[in-house]
Amino acid sequence: MSNRLRFMGLALLALFVVGVSVAARAEQKASKKNPKVLVIGVNGAEWDFLRPLLVRGELPNLARLVNNGTSGYLKTISSPNCPKVYTTFFTSAPPSENGITGFVVNGQTANTHMLKEEPIWSILSKNGVSVGMANVPGTFPVMPVDGYMVSGMLTRGKDCEDGVLCAPKLTEVEGGDAVYPAALKDELLANVGDFYIDCSRIPKLEALAGNEAEGVNQWLARVDTIRAQQTKVFDYLLTKYPKDFTFLVQSCEDRVGHWLYPIQPHNVGYNEKVHRARVDAFPNQYRAFDKVLGMILKHVDENTYVFLVSDHGIKPLRYADHGEHMDHPMDSVIAKHDFTDGDEVPGAFIAMGPGIKKGVQLSGLPVSAFDVAPTILHLYGIPQPKQMKGRVLTELFADGTKVAEAPAKTEHAH
Repeated sequence: MSNRLRFMGLALLALFVVGVSVAARAEQKASKKNPKVLVIGVNGAEWDFLRPLLVRGELPNLARLVNNGTSGYLKTISSPNCPKVYTTFFTSAPPSENGITGFVVNGQTANTHMLKEEPIWSILSKNGVSVGMANVPGTFPVMPVDGYMVSGMLTRGKDCEDGVLCAPKLTEVEGGDAVYPAALKDELLANVGDFYIDCSRIPKLEALAGNEAEGVNQWLARVDTIRAQQTKVFDYLLTKYPKDFTFLVQSCEDRVGHWLYPIQPHNVGYNEKVHRARVDAFPNQYRAFDKVLGMILKHVDENTYVFLVSDHGIKPLRYADHGEHMDHPMDSVIAKHDFTDGDEVPGAFIAMGPGIKKGVQLSGLPVSAFDVAPTILHLYGIPQPKQMKGRVLTELFADGTKVAEAPAKTEHAH
């Protein structure tokens, strides 16, 4: 055989071996699946109300998480409020470092352009993990991800003249995009309908004078409408666009608690005409949320990690200095969460999934808002960035640890 023929044979053999190798790697990559992680946020979830309802058997879906997972209090930050804590969830960095120090930052409504540290949805997207987010506070304007994002609290639009809190419909959003990718907006409008982003603002007492009971019931009816719309959005997205990592949030519970926490006549801010109208309003929010949770869990299998987190709890006013409520008219507020000592209003935490201890209740405040992002990255085998101040909650797992193989990085832009 001539040298030329021998060379050509060796070259063909080399190409064949390389082709087989590439195909094998492609098949291995295709067969390798990222873990499925679902995070459910409930703004202002208060264990003082959740636990009695659990005991009474009125929250069967939440009971499923508690009985099949690990639960306890979540240590929040000082003077907690929604944008501060959610950006702590995102970045595992304190507000002073992540850039979001409240509802308003340097005279402007907090927004994603103010983030100084990379949020978890960006880190996941860059590491080959598909992302889906809907109604998550502090995500307006939406940013590109390997998946989709529909913004939540602090979305700008109609009736947002004070620069803080409003509930525009999707078609009423102004000052930025509420949906990524852009084509998804028209798809949602066509298949779900126009829907309110976030929950309704608390009315001022002067607007209810002489018509308190009717005003309370009308406002609660709108809350029910908003929750039904959000549920439809969640169901549509979970059905049509399942992702490796999904983050969904409910916020009406917090708003109802601020105004209609079932307080006694001796409490600060008690107004008989308002607070006797619907004493069931606040616990009813958790009963309603449990039905939303039931729908969400229909999209979950035994291989999915589920985290339920709340940014803080909520308690009746008990100080002469009520603090600042940038998001609520002061004359309507009877309960709050932005106490200087955040340990007075801890949030709720539940984790359920493969290898997570079942039926365990944590003591004290071992889980903090800073630990959420590092633990999620840990599940995907992604190293914790130096910016993150939290830790991996390895004690959740029966074997003390749970690490996935690091996902292959994708080459496309996000």
